[in-house]
Amino acid sequence: MNTTITKQSPSETILLSKKGMKELRKAIAQLEHDRATITRSLRELEKTSGHDDRFERNERLARLEIIEAELAEKQSNLLRAKLIPTRRTRMKVAVGSVVDLIDRQGRLFSYTLVDSVEANPSDGRISTVSPLGSSLVGKTVADMIEWGNGKRRSSLQLVRIH
Repeated sequence: MNTTITKQSPSETILLSKKGMKELRKAIAQLEHDRATITRSLRELEKTSGHDDRFERNERLARLEIIEAELAEKQSNLLRAKLIPTRRTRMKVAVGSVVDLIDRQGRLFSYTLVDSVEANPSDGRISTVSPLGSSLVGKTVADMIEWGNGKRRSSLQLVRIH
């Protein structure tokens, strides 16, 4: 799962879609599996005492430390995670909204607004704190959405909120 990580307070609620919640649980399960595999291999290496084996042990310990840190972060996120409410007004864009946008050439784009923990632009999930996402929050159908830096501004028209 590609995610954009932003600093959030440890008690701040994270709103996730069903897909995001499933991906987070899957990532935790994979990390737990990886941790168990490395732990088993470390036990096997303890039975040997060669120089190469000590080097291998140190590499695996470093990898284990990385896995445990990532696992702790994802577990913390899961504890704070709540599913995006399904009953929300479809009159304005909010976290969990699926929006359809049209550019000046008539191309249609569809995005789901999610928390930054779940964001994956290549999968159509954009963060509400991204330039486009923050421009969309609170907008209604037919609004023009503009974002970008001072030199290059982009605009899309909001045509549908699911």
